[in-house]
Amino acid sequence: MGVIQATQKDIELLARLMRAEAESDGDMGMLLVGNVCVNRILANCHDFKNINTIPSMVYQSPGGFEAVQFDYFYQRARDNEIRLAKRVINGERFEPATTALWFYDPFQPSCPAQFWGQWNSGRYGDHCFYIPLESEHCYD
Repeated sequence: MGVIQATQKDIELLARLMRAEAESDGDMGMLLVGNVCVNRILANCHDFKNINTIPSMVYQSPGGFEAVQFDYFYQRARDNEIRLAKRVINGERFEPATTALWFYDPFQPSCPAQFWGQWNSGRYGDHCFYIPLESEHCYD
């Protein structure tokens, strides 16, 4: 049983998002993006208070993902991405995205220390990851 509920259709949707956002960073990059996605469903803070399903997380507006605006996102999920999506749904967590709620590509060699007031937890490939403050009690 996963840490979030997901139908096969949900798993494929998450897999498509993970690929569209981070395929250039390989399997680990996609797993890290998947961690952020799952975290947004588990969190109860910021813009994620009423996000409780994969579709509501993927298509959240505002605050959603840029990838849903491009044709590449709408291509069929491949077997590898589906396997990766199942791993994060089942609770696998990877640094620096273990509790991250945000990521972005800064198009520069280093990550800013903060992004919208949230602290950088690390970088993988092209993406910087940001975690909520403990005082915000996102995962209580």
